[in-house]
Amino acid sequence: MQLKDEQSLQAAKLYYESGMSQAEVAAEIGVSRPTVAKLLAYAKERGFVVIEVRDPREQGSSLTESLLDIYGSYGLANVRISQTTAKNPEAVTKELGRIGALVLEDLVEDGFLVGVSWGATMYAVAKALKHRSHTGVEIVQLKGGLSYTKRSTNDLETINRFCAAFDAFARTLPLPVIFDNVEVKQTVESDRHIASVLEMGRQTDVVVFTVGSVNPDSLPLNMGYLSDDEFELITGRAVGDACSRFFTATGEVAVPSVDERTVGISLEELSTRPTKLLVAGGLEKAQAIDTALKMGLATHLVIDNATASKLVEQHSLSNHPEAAS
Repeated sequence: MQLKDEQSLQAAKLYYESGMSQAEVAAEIGVSRPTVAKLLAYAKERGFVVIEVRDPREQGSSLTESLLDIYGSYGLANVRISQTTAKNPEAVTKELGRIGALVLEDLVEDGFLVGVSWGATMYAVAKALKHRSHTGVEIVQLKGGLSYTKRSTNDLETINRFCAAFDAFARTLPLPVIFDNVEVKQTVESDRHIASVLEMGRQTDVVVFTVGSVNPDSLPLNMGYLSDDEFELITGRAVGDACSRFFTATGEVAVPSVDERTVGISLEELSTRPTKLLVAGGLEKAQAIDTALKMGLATHLVIDNATASKLVEQHSLSNHPEAAS
């Protein structure tokens, strides 16, 4: 440990544990007050100090209860709501990732198979995970992740971060998520290694995933997998995707010919997993989240307050249409 590490720890303990002011800490350790401020910032950067705001609204609020009332009959049992006031999508995703990581850390036990998808939200969860000592945990990639374009899925880095957090072994799918034709996909899936990973995905104890909205700029639609005709079919029929399986507003497979070429856990298989953590937010995803919940794809939900409010409002209007007039 370097001298700066030791000084920053000393300053942090005096400031945070003993309640001294920065000026008092400076006098105690014989440095200037600006140096103390730098040492405290350094302690945060090094992970010696972790500041956590515990917002009780994330776990218990009228909004939480409303979501459980609406979706409880579909299997939803736990809701955590991000109370962020940020309008920036990246900031919303980062906060969803932070809460998603906290929920997942409590769900994973020794010996568990943990299924993980990829995407910006899953990457945010991965980056927010704190290390917890575990034995026998295996992280299973739920879908292929290679891209035919320059847009990165961060699938391998996401898996690696999950493994580091849970002392886990990785079971990966080094494949594109959608193949050009069914025959090639079936041939690849017959490989013993690939077949084993796919089967492990179907047997996972916990899955953590997100849902995407269907818009021309969304990642799953811009990875070089789809023809122009398929692109139009999906944007015309689908309201969202889970693990790159596109679904309609009624929860049906949107384009069967594309679904047949998709590598990874199916929507039906996903719904059978005992513990399903859905981490998703953003108003543009409201319909996709609503449909996924009604499909029974989540036992646990992490969502932002604005999107949660929209779901409750939409449910109220659908049950009381006269309120909209």
